[in-house]
Amino acid sequence: MTASFSSSELASLTASEALALFRRQALSPITLVEDCLSRIQRDNPRVNAFSHVATEQALEAARASEARWLAGAPCGPLDGIPTTIKDLTLTRGMPTRMGSMTSPAEAACEVDAPISQHLRDAGAVLIGKTTSPEFGWKGVTDNPLHGITRNPWDARLTPGGSSGGAAAAAALNLGLLHQGSDAGGSIRIPCSFTGTFGIKPTFGWVPQWPASAMSTLSHLGPITRSAEDSALMLNVLAQADARDGYLGNPRRFDWLTPPPPNLKGWRIAFSRDLGYVQVAPDITANVERGVGLLRELGATVDEVDPGFDNPLGTFNTLWFAGASQMLERLDEEQQARLDPGFLDIAHRGMDISMRDYLTACRERERLTAHMAQFHQRYDLLITPTMPISPFEAGHNVPPGGAFQDWMDWTPFSYPFNLTQQPAASLPCGLDHQGLPVGIHLVGPKYQDLKVMQAARLLEAHLPRLQPPAN
Repeated sequence: MTASFSSSELASLTASEALALFRRQALSPITLVEDCLSRIQRDNPRVNAFSHVATEQALEAARASEARWLAGAPCGPLDGIPTTIKDLTLTRGMPTRMGSMTSPAEAACEVDAPISQHLRDAGAVLIGKTTSPEFGWKGVTDNPLHGITRNPWDARLTPGGSSGGAAAAAALNLGLLHQGSDAGGSIRIPCSFTGTFGIKPTFGWVPQWPASAMSTLSHLGPITRSAEDSALMLNVLAQADARDGYLGNPRRFDWLTPPPPNLKGWRIAFSRDLGYVQVAPDITANVERGVGLLRELGATVDEVDPGFDNPLGTFNTLWFAGASQMLERLDEEQQARLDPGFLDIAHRGMDISMRDYLTACRERERLTAHMAQFHQRYDLLITPTMPISPFEAGHNVPPGGAFQDWMDWTPFSYPFNLTQQPAASLPCGLDHQGLPVGIHLVGPKYQDLKVMQAARLLEAHLPRLQPPAN
């Protein structure tokens, strides 16, 4: 493994490209991991994407990986690939603080969550933990423990959240694979704001343990710089674990199944605004260009809304109720150290009656059935991922606007947590400020491969976005 690569060449590699170089013994995992760690040291102070960097553990794992590749015996499909884990996910040998000052101070976990274990077993080199708002409660990334995470495209702006650290790291390639979680948009929001790819798979196909406080709203998935890398990662993540009581027995398929040469025979619905969302014109224009490419690829595209009313009240009832569960674990002194915004929604959740909660559950069931019927006619639904561009970091909503809560400016994401459908965000261009715009691909429940294949095919016709050098 003696070929020479510049730092800029290493910084542009995808995981799939790196694995091909490992197979030819043209690149060592040690070289790749050392480069990632060096760039984290250089770039992370600007964006604050990491809550913990596991330097010595990563180098030790990289040395073991190199030995396996030299022997022609990689231990799994991700052997040697630098990978990050979100700070909400238990990871053996690393602290899991959940962005909260109520968490045990820097104590290393003694056990892996399923997702960490599966990545480790596949040979991934776990280089650290990425930042999240406290308990992942909102659509931006800042918390009382680690401060504000910033957007690589403009450090004055938010990368979104709650997987903002993972998305910022992905945009800068500080690690090639990144784990996110999404209970209301927390993979797709930051992917749109940072020009990266992420997918929220059908609920239950990626195991969660311990269970999220947001219960069956919460999905785990990848954030990467390419759709192919997310497929590569999902081949590892989407496998059963007995500790997840919701998982059941997920259907196994190859997420890397190549897309068809075109989309002839596909019927796609395009909704600019779901019938009730106000979207910035420059965002609409970028998404429309992406839809135009889908037509050029042979798909029949109908401009049609899916036909449901804004389910914000339903989502908030379930979300606030979930947040309230966290308070039961904390005493008064600990509650006083919480993010005030989180404490507010948790208190609102405590006031929700059983009748209101069950009503929200029934409304969720109706929306799920409605979308299942809608997808009898359409292979995919396309919308913008976000109606607005990234705004000033350190705020839960754009300053000076009409929004009150983070859910008010994320209307395209949370409906599809209620329905548990697969949904991905793919970068499709730049707004008038030169900031990334995401196109949102939503598929029928259990038809994740359709979402992934359409994303890969569309991605091949779109420019790859790269944050400007700073």
